[in-house]
Amino acid sequence: MNLQIGQCQKEGVQILRLRGPLVIGESESLLRETILKLAETRPVNIILDFAEAKEIDDDGLAALVLCHARVLSGGGALKLLNLARAHMDLFILLKLDTVFDSFTDEHDAIDSFFPDRVVPHYDILEFVEEQKKRPSAKTSW
Repeated sequence: MNLQIGQCQKEGVQILRLRGPLVIGESESLLRETILKLAETRPVNIILDFAEAKEIDDDGLAALVLCHARVLSGGGALKLLNLARAHMDLFILLKLDTVFDSFTDEHDAIDSFFPDRVVPHYDILEFVEEQKKRPSAKTSW
């Protein structure tokens, strides 16, 4: 199954709902094209919802980093939502948790774009430690 991207807007924030694998080839290319097109309308704030994207490879990660840099250079921001535990572990291992803001709640992710709103602190390391205490569901990278 190829990557599908659903798009909606809430409070001026573009939310891209990813469904399928974010891997080398058409899927990572589709994500790059979609985000770079949005970034042309500078500045743009984007949330990538990974609730239904269960697989990410190194090319998918490279596409995320490229898109993040492009959106940031245009004065916008790109934030992540609903990463699977395995993906969070990978982001920590590669130190990408210092690059991307990650959220488990869509409302909190949207609020993070508005400095006057209080956003609860989310510590990815706390989340990973908490997940280790629970029985794990199998997820693929």
